[in-house]
Amino acid sequence: MVPQFVNNAVFWVEVEKIKPNPYQPRREFDQGKLSELAESIRMYGVLQPLVVTRREIQKEDGGLATEYELISGERRLRASKLAGISQVPVLIRQGEENDREKLELAIIENLQREDLNAVDRARAFQKLVREFGFKHGEVGKKVGKSREYVSNTLRILDLPDEILTALAEGKINEGHTRPLLMLTDRKEEQNTLFKEILYKRVTVREAENMARRIAVERARKKEFSVDPELVALEDKLRESLGTRVKIERMEQGGKILIDFFSNEDLRTILEIMESNKAKSPTEMLDRHHAQAEAAAVKASAVTSAVPGVTPAEISVGDVAPIGEGDGVSPSVDEVSATSTESLDDRTKEEKVAEENSDELYSVKNFSL
Repeated sequence: MVPQFVNNAVFWVEVEKIKPNPYQPRREFDQGKLSELAESIRMYGVLQPLVVTRREIQKEDGGLATEYELISGERRLRASKLAGISQVPVLIRQGEENDREKLELAIIENLQREDLNAVDRARAFQKLVREFGFKHGEVGKKVGKSREYVSNTLRILDLPDEILTALAEGKINEGHTRPLLMLTDRKEEQNTLFKEILYKRVTVREAENMARRIAVERARKKEFSVDPELVALEDKLRESLGTRVKIERMEQGGKILIDFFSNEDLRTILEIMESNKAKSPTEMLDRHHAQAEAAAVKASAVTSAVPGVTPAEISVGDVAPIGEGDGVSPSVDEVSATSTESLDDRTKEEKVAEENSDELYSVKNFSL
């Protein structure tokens, strides 16, 4: 897409006639930096023209009025208003001024200056995907990034709003999102790790180590919380159906997973299930409980000969309580938005490799 501009010339337009771009990907504008830019504009003027589209609109009296819509340069427009400048230089883009192009240009303009925070960048990618049907690979080509980079960036939006706000405000680093996302299904531990990063200035690698410890604890707790009755039922179903069966318990009820390797296997399994319909459900249940009781009696006979085993666990408690000895922790809003660059202890090569890895958030990378 090669931009075409009216007469390849710069025009001067009143700031009040320029409408903001509804597809502006940036949500946060640093007021301090905006004031600095306004002061610079007062002294030197707007050095780089804004990019706009132009259209004629019908007025109530039947006449025509010219209206401009911003494509790129919203910081310069806002700063010009703060500086009290009445006119700004613009390039008027012509051609297919559709919504997709406006969003695309706004994103690219910001990305080329690396001027979007991680959250705004992710939301901009999300708009391209949801509203305009772009594939992740297509978005990547538009902004000079890989498909994996786009997919990993979009994953950031799975984080809770409180964490997204801290990330957008620069209170935590983009690299911290990886260990935080690995705890998406454990909200309490995720929040604990977030507060550790926020208040104790935990580095990216330290946060990953904490996430690993939590992952080990999760695996061990799962190992020691096996329901023996479900195991017995799995064995019974496996014997009856002649194939591997797994029962997964959920908060309410559960599901049964039955393996089959061909259509013939599936037909055989269905025939076995059909043949069992003739049996009384009560009879089948009584038989199962009788078998379970017999197994329990047999197991109790040898229990005394087995020494007690206390499972070793690594708990979230290994991480020091937040703010211990420091009084009440401040709220997220009270944490200063100082630079978090020093907290990202990854090398440049590691950052690039992780951003473009399609296994960036793979669980296997967080297990010991």
